[in-house]
Amino acid sequence: MASVQDIKRRIRSVRNTRKITKAMELVAAAKLRRAEARIEAMRPYADRMLELMAGTARASSSVRGLPLLQRREVRTVAIVPVTGDRGLAGAFNAQVLRHAFALGRSVRAEGSEVRWLVSGKKGRSTLRFRGHEVVQAWAGFSDAPAYADAAAIANRLAELYSSGEVDRVVIVYNHFESALVQRVVEQDVLPIPEQVLESGDDAKQDALRGDFIYEPEPEQILERLLPVYVETELFRALLESAASEQGARMTAMRNASKNAGELIDHLTLDMNRARQAEITQEILEVVAGADALTQ
Repeated sequence: MASVQDIKRRIRSVRNTRKITKAMELVAAAKLRRAEARIEAMRPYADRMLELMAGTARASSSVRGLPLLQRREVRTVAIVPVTGDRGLAGAFNAQVLRHAFALGRSVRAEGSEVRWLVSGKKGRSTLRFRGHEVVQAWAGFSDAPAYADAAAIANRLAELYSSGEVDRVVIVYNHFESALVQRVVEQDVLPIPEQVLESGDDAKQDALRGDFIYEPEPEQILERLLPVYVETELFRALLESAASEQGARMTAMRNASKNAGELIDHLTLDMNRARQAEITQEILEVVAGADALTQ
């Protein structure tokens, strides 16, 4: 049985750890509120972008010449897992990478080649540890991504697709449901899905089909809008991932603090038992010594 001093040292260590986990929980909660506000502010812009693209596509005589809409036989698939730069967030990073690896196996089973691009230090280190070649990695902004970060990723993906190096681009990220629930989403980014150009409710589409004069031609406008759409979708994914990371970290640190409290209670009980055992042993020794002197 451990001594009283050993148990005291362990209780002190667990208490110090609990202080850290509580502080990290509060920081994650504050960052989560900001991340949720950014998502709410971004959604109207993304929805309006879809409506504008749908209206412009309907006004175009042909969209077959646009590179980002070209569909070809899928021989190479680019998979882009969106992870965090830091750990201590429960299963946040692991579930994205697990889904991405499963997708990679299914792609190879279909006879296609997989190329890996990744956002986040955790994803980059895991891919390299498993021996996968990483075409490009981005890191340093998982907590608070900026639009420029999404634009950098989108431009690289569009370049790979337009040059024919990849025939399909899929991003895998955590969609924010709540602080307790983060759902892994697998989204095709390129080629741009046809249903995107047909999105929007009937009333909005009727308004967009009005008698408009386009300058320049609708095809040229759509050609400019398509890269912006890819950037917007990447930015949405980064914001969803950032909120999911903070929610997962807040939950993980709350559970860690709770477990630390339970461990402290258990260790305190062990310490009291050990102290009682020492006191009992000392009493027995005193009584034995007194009996020896009286004999």
